[in-house]
Amino acid sequence: MRRNRRLSLWLALALLCLCGCQVGAASPARRSVALIVKSTGSEFFLSVFAGARAAAVEYNLDLTISGPETEEDYETQNRMIAQAVDAGAEAIVFSAIDYEKNIAAIDAAAQSGVRIVSIDSGVGSSQVSAYIGTDNYAAGQMAAQAALEGTQGPLRVGIVNYDEGTANGQERKQGAVDTLTQSGRAQIAAAVTTLVDAGSAQADTVQLLRTHPEVNVLVAFNEPTSVGAALAVRDLGLSGEVFVVGFDSNVVTIDGLYDGYVDALIVQNPYAMGYLGVESAYKLLSGQSGALEPVVDTSTRIVDRQELFTIDGQKALFAFEQYTD
Repeated sequence: MRRNRRLSLWLALALLCLCGCQVGAASPARRSVALIVKSTGSEFFLSVFAGARAAAVEYNLDLTISGPETEEDYETQNRMIAQAVDAGAEAIVFSAIDYEKNIAAIDAAAQSGVRIVSIDSGVGSSQVSAYIGTDNYAAGQMAAQAALEGTQGPLRVGIVNYDEGTANGQERKQGAVDTLTQSGRAQIAAAVTTLVDAGSAQADTVQLLRTHPEVNVLVAFNEPTSVGAALAVRDLGLSGEVFVVGFDSNVVTIDGLYDGYVDALIVQNPYAMGYLGVESAYKLLSGQSGALEPVVDTSTRIVDRQELFTIDGQKALFAFEQYTD
């Protein structure tokens, strides 16, 4: 009996010690990453957020997401960078509105010890550890290639672009203009810089087409400008007369491919940008900087009407989980 009581006492003490160790053991703190983008309403950035959240779950990160209401508001974006630092962010994954005007805020964050990863649209700071996104000059070349291969005869091109301070839009435009000019078949008939929303892009494209009726190709360089250009062509009844090349996948532009008022889309992979951006932040914070590529070119392809219902076309238009394996 005494032996049994002694054994029970030892078991109780062992259990108490075990429980005490478990209660007292500190769980590893989750690293904090802030994703700050150009805006939060477009389908492009909603896909970025989905990829970022998937990576945050996989790597057990505390992720916050923010962005201004419009893609012209670099001042709000700069304030969001400072707020993320004050809130304790250890890394910022950043899509810059303005290549130059976001530099000071990013540099200040880096001087506070925050690691910086750039996605989608670059910023001219030497503190950026990695860029994940499209080769934007090459993407502009692809837009020109789609127009040249999808048409015959001379091309009179109208360009619908956005904020001149944004690196990716200017790089895409330069790639397209260089390729079109070198073809010997095309000349730039008109160009407009519009606000980054579909309504403004539509109104400005309507004005462009009315002022320059010779335009038979339109090229727009991001999701909102592409939606606006597509709707302008549709509402003016110019489907089949004006060849439209846009960027990114949106319900309006995908419908346009099907109905004939969009002829080709240059489709990026925003899900991969979000996922790989947050994954890169994790590597920086966990001592794996040596495994980090300084530039990662996410997949970009041309999707035209013929590819709309192919497996490859569908994967490009609705890219999600192939980058989580």
